[in-house]
Amino acid sequence: MPESAPGGATAVVEGAAVDAATGSLPARPERRRLGRRAGDANEDASDRGILSAHDRRRRPVRASMTLVQLFLFVGLVVAGLGPLLWLAKSAVSTTQDTLSHPFELWPSGIDWANLATAWNDIHIDQYFLNTIWVAAGSWFFQLLVATTAGYALSVLRPKYAPVLNVLVLATLFIPAVVLLVPLYLTVLHPPLIDTSLLNTYWAVWLPAAANAFNILLVKRFFDGLPREVFEAARTDGAGPFRMFWSIVLPMSKPILGVVSVFAVIAAWKDFLWPLLVLPDPAVQPLSVRLPAVQSQTELDVFLAALAISTLIPVVLFLVFQRLFLRGAGLGGAVKG
Repeated sequence: MPESAPGGATAVVEGAAVDAATGSLPARPERRRLGRRAGDANEDASDRGILSAHDRRRRPVRASMTLVQLFLFVGLVVAGLGPLLWLAKSAVSTTQDTLSHPFELWPSGIDWANLATAWNDIHIDQYFLNTIWVAAGSWFFQLLVATTAGYALSVLRPKYAPVLNVLVLATLFIPAVVLLVPLYLTVLHPPLIDTSLLNTYWAVWLPAAANAFNILLVKRFFDGLPREVFEAARTDGAGPFRMFWSIVLPMSKPILGVVSVFAVIAAWKDFLWPLLVLPDPAVQPLSVRLPAVQSQTELDVFLAALAISTLIPVVLFLVFQRLFLRGAGLGGAVKG
């Protein structure tokens, strides 16, 4: 009810100014001003930071913030893309230009022959194919183990799930160097198998599959999925495998993209473990072979080989960047 006020004064009822004499709302411009004030108050309450909304509207503040953002953007571009762009430029430059004028754009012209020489003479094609096999197998087995283990710990939740969760988390505290000798002995004499796994890609794929970080990452994402969907699926008679294949995986595209990028890039750049378990040069990936041929290769050809070896990680990130950025926050699949 409006509060009475003498002389046609206004009273406030539920946040709106009401004329006491007529019982009506004030004119439309006055209501617009009240709405703007309420909107500014809500904006100030919900978007607090170093600078208030009023300060950000001032021209000097906007200009200084624009300059700072531009400086940070240029710095990030130079730090992130600078090495890749320089490598791409040096891959088609002569050795003399790279040593004498490292930051000039092809003083002696573009030398496309470096790429052909690196591909044919250093046998980058063979090592490139080996790297694809290593990365593809590591990606498949890491994704298989991470999704099934995360599904079991997060959705199925057996009675011993907390114990398994603690054990998986505990493996993150073990340095990777400590595991080299036990893993190597296991690959050399695998249990239940009389054949050694050395010089086979299984020696790289199977140890890479047991990645506790990926398991916990996927489990955390699965924890945010709506439980009502799982209960409805159980009511309709869906079993664990059907629920995993038809419900959980389609809702988990963001985290699958994140794990895929992590798995492929980790396999692509891994050096020590493939060097130990793949002593035969015919099956070694690029990360192992390129350092071995560096001493007997011209600089321009070697840089061309390095540029070729970076193609797959860059292309992979560009393909999965939307899923990667969406899954970086590790939020639930359904919000609201």
